[in-house]
Amino acid sequence: MASGTRTKLLVLGALPLVLLLVPLLFPSPFHLRVAALVWINAVAALGLALLMGLAGQVSLGHAGFMGIGAYATALGPKHLGLDPLASMGLGLLAAGVLAFLVGRPILRLKGHYLAVATLGLGILVHLVLVSEVPVTGGPDGIQVPRLELLGWRVAGPATWYWITGIVLLLAAWLALNLEDSSTGRALRALHDSEVAASVVGVDVARHKLVVFVMAAVYAALAGGLFALFNRFVTPEVAGFLRSIELVTMVVIGGMGSIPGAVVGAALLTVLPQALTLFHEYEHAVLGLLIILFMVFLRQGIVPGIAGLLTRRRAA
Repeated sequence: MASGTRTKLLVLGALPLVLLLVPLLFPSPFHLRVAALVWINAVAALGLALLMGLAGQVSLGHAGFMGIGAYATALGPKHLGLDPLASMGLGLLAAGVLAFLVGRPILRLKGHYLAVATLGLGILVHLVLVSEVPVTGGPDGIQVPRLELLGWRVAGPATWYWITGIVLLLAAWLALNLEDSSTGRALRALHDSEVAASVVGVDVARHKLVVFVMAAVYAALAGGLFALFNRFVTPEVAGFLRSIELVTMVVIGGMGSIPGAVVGAALLTVLPQALTLFHEYEHAVLGLLIILFMVFLRQGIVPGIAGLLTRRRAA
C-alpha cells in the first residue's frame, strides 16, 4: 500500500475516533467549546499546510483571509439582509477571488520577498477592518446573528462541536485527496525545485495560484465558522499575531503533514487554556514549550514521532 494511501486511511480513521471520544472523556460545555475552537483552527491550519508544507510557499498574512470569512458572515445579514450561511458562502467566494487577483503578482516572488508581500496583504485587511467603523464596527467588533437551519436555532457548545468536527473531516479528506493527486505531486515537485518542476512540464505559476486560492478558502471557511460559533468578531481575527499563530501551528505539527496541522492546532489552542494556572508566567511557559518542541522534534511533532517509531522498529 502506498504511503499516501496509508496516511489517508490513518487520518480518516483516527479523526472520527477522536471526535467520538472527546465528548465521552470531556463532556463539560467548556471542554466542548475549546474542542470546537481546535477544529476551527485546524481547518485554517490545513489550508496553510497545503500552501507551506506541500507547495513550499510562505504566507505571513493568512489571517487576513480568515478575517474576510468572519466579517462577511457578520456583515451580510446586517447590511445586505442575507442569511448567515449564505453570507459565509459569499465570504469564501470573496477570499478566493482576492487570493486569485493578488496571488498572480505576489506568487512570482520567492522566499523572504513573498513572506513580506503576504504580510502586507494581511496588514492591509486588518487596517480596513479597524478603520471602516461605519461598516465593520471598527476595533469594537460586530455582533453575528445566530444561525438557523430550517427553523432550528443552532446553539450550544455540543452542537457546534459536531458541526465544526464534521467540517474538519471534510476539509481533511479534500486536503488528503489533493496531496495524493497529480496536482499534489506537481506541488511537491515545485516545492523541491521550481526550475526542475518546470523542466518536466509542471505549470509552476498555475499550480502555485491554485494552492494559494485553496488555502485562502480554507482560512475563510474557518473564519466564517468562528464568527457563527462565537457570535462576535473583532479585527483581531485578521491580526498579524493571528497569522503567526497559524504558521506556528503548521510548523510545530509538521510542515508537510496533514495530521500535523491538526495536532499543531490542537496544541496551540489547548495549551494556553491549560497554562492559565501559571498566571503571569503563562506566556513564558508556552514559549519555552514551543522552543523545546522545535529543538527535539525539528521536523514537527507528527513527522518527528513517526521517525522515532520507524527507527525504533528498524533497531
